[in-house]
Amino acid sequence: MTQIKKSLGILLIAGIGGMTSLMIYKSTEKKTETVFQTAVPAYKVNMPEGGAAIADFTVAAEKTIPAVVHVKTSYAAQPANNFLFNPFNFWGNPGYGMPQQRQQASGSGVIISDDGYIVTNNHVVDNAENIEVALDDKRTFSAKLIGADPSTDLALLKIDQTNLPYAKFSNSDDLKVGQWVLAVGNPFNLNSTATAGIVSAKGRNIHILNDQQFPIESFIQTDAAVNPGNSGGALVNLNGDLVGINAAIASNTGSYTGYSFAIPANIVRKVTKDLLEYGKVQRGFIGITLRDIDQSLAKDKNLKSLQGVYIDGVVSGGAGAAAGIKPGDVVTRVGEVAVNSASELQEQIGRFGPGDKVNLTVDRNGAEKNYQITLRDNTGSETVVRDNKTLNMMGAEFGEVSDKEKKQLGITNGVKITNLQSGKLRSAGIRDGFIITAIDNKKVNSADDIAEVFQNKKGGILIEGIYPNGMKAYYGFGL
Repeated sequence: MTQIKKSLGILLIAGIGGMTSLMIYKSTEKKTETVFQTAVPAYKVNMPEGGAAIADFTVAAEKTIPAVVHVKTSYAAQPANNFLFNPFNFWGNPGYGMPQQRQQASGSGVIISDDGYIVTNNHVVDNAENIEVALDDKRTFSAKLIGADPSTDLALLKIDQTNLPYAKFSNSDDLKVGQWVLAVGNPFNLNSTATAGIVSAKGRNIHILNDQQFPIESFIQTDAAVNPGNSGGALVNLNGDLVGINAAIASNTGSYTGYSFAIPANIVRKVTKDLLEYGKVQRGFIGITLRDIDQSLAKDKNLKSLQGVYIDGVVSGGAGAAAGIKPGDVVTRVGEVAVNSASELQEQIGRFGPGDKVNLTVDRNGAEKNYQITLRDNTGSETVVRDNKTLNMMGAEFGEVSDKEKKQLGITNGVKITNLQSGKLRSAGIRDGFIITAIDNKKVNSADDIAEVFQNKKGGILIEGIYPNGMKAYYGFGL
């Protein structure tokens, strides 16, 4: 993956038993039910008479390769001082309007519907101003970002095309350690490349998303060769059904050295459906803090088994507390699925939203108990919140400015950006915490005011505001 600004951070994994540390890094690379068809989870191998099973990858390759695309992105350089107030710099560009050299990056993606919806990694398209998709048949299209979820490192794109080959989702819960899988990516626009391996482990938490507020990491680990540029590509079973989206590798060289990681298909399906339907992921929470059980914890808490996930704390007013869950309980199953790590439990809960009911089986002092939990969002609500799609395309969430802040900054109105992701605002150079006071010289007092301006505006737009440190700034861009 060749990129400058959007280069991938390398994360250190602590060595085990004196082993050399590994480097984890991201290897970049109409609401419709047809987008999310589920495939039969079974897979086939050829079984010679009197011999061992021999895996045949030809069917999987023939079905998957046409559905994997090359994703190319471009960015405008954004120097650190781009947002500083400059009376001659009304359009957010350094050098008094001098042109900037654009940066480019690339990765892979997977078509998941015949009408052009494509899933990829968030880190492949994060901050992109322009996204281009090249199909396996060499046709290229401009892509629109429908939405992104940094907490799972997923993004949903759309191209204006129909009758496309696409990958069908499999139930990733059915995936077993030791099962053959095929990794397909389209790095550097060289047409799709397929590599084979087995599932080495499930439910891996490699701490690659720790900068996110509510990260969900429960990766499928494989030994299929995945290299830079394959991020966002497909991991499929021998039927060619999608079991995961490739996202990361473990390496001390920057290239594949034996470990690759994919986001399970069940999480991918949940995230893409929410982004398409609501504009944001509707994430449900139990309201508990968790610890993996090891011998030390079992001895300290007098646990009779190492199975399950230990509940270290229960959030007051949360879904778990309302259902009767207590600190010291050990969760053994979510529905019918056994869980033995915090990442496995998070993966199961991560496919549900606020208001959904989930059955938990817990061990309390050796006695098995069952609880039905009505999940809530991170604010404690059981109601699904539908984003304003116009604001979602801007890539921002907004909040009120307190009277105290207004007084300190010497302003009488404004709307604060509380969360900023990929979109027009971030591409223009705006940063988290910026308070928008006016758009095209019209004062704004709420997120609705901002949405109204964007909905009715064509051409260029000028945003005026101030940062919490008192620094005034102006940004301009085209719609």
